[in-house]
This record gives sequence, C-alpha cells and structure tokens, in this order.
Amino acid sequence: MKFIFKVHIKPGHSAEQYADAWVRASKILQRAPGARGTLLHRMIGDPACLIAIASWDSKAARDAMEHRRDAEVRSILAEAAQYCDITIIGEFDEPEWVVNPP
Repeated sequence: MKFIFKVHIKPGHSAEQYADAWVRASKILQRAPGARGTLLHRMIGDPACLIAIASWDSKAARDAMEHRRDAEVRSILAEAAQYCDITIIGEFDEPEWVVNPP
C-alpha cells in the first residue's frame, strides 16, 4: 500500500530543511516490519510544495508502526513542523492491474 501526503514549506524555510528531517525520520521508520521505502518529490514550478510517498506491505503494517512510533521520530516530526504544513492525501492499495504502453 502507499501512504501519500503533501508537504507545503512555510515562508522563510526551504525544502532542504524539511528533506533533512524527512531522511532522518525515514531511516528509523524503514526499520519497521513491512516498510518498503519512501520517496520525496518536489512539485514542478513550486519548490515549496512536496509530495511524499511511503510504501508498505499492508495498511496493517503501517498502522502497527504508527502505534509504536518512537520518541526520536516524534521529536524529528515536531522539529519538521516548524518548516512545513502537512496534508494527508490518503492510503492507497497497490493497483490490481497495471497497463504499460507498448
């Protein structure tokens, strides 16, 4: 499954500041059972807008991680809140089928 959220960088801060915190938190979160990686993308034409995509084996695996989130991750996320506002886009199943053009 994919957990997707939008990050809007606050004025006076940079995407690089958020990315530093995001990498530190991701390194810890990716140790959780079922974690399959994360991606952070910058929006074309708006360097203050990012989208993050976290991949998990299942919603249950991600929910389990949320229930046991450690103090270091909470601290990193509190720090990152100074730099940005986060909007959760949602949780998405893996596609049942994929169409690739020839």
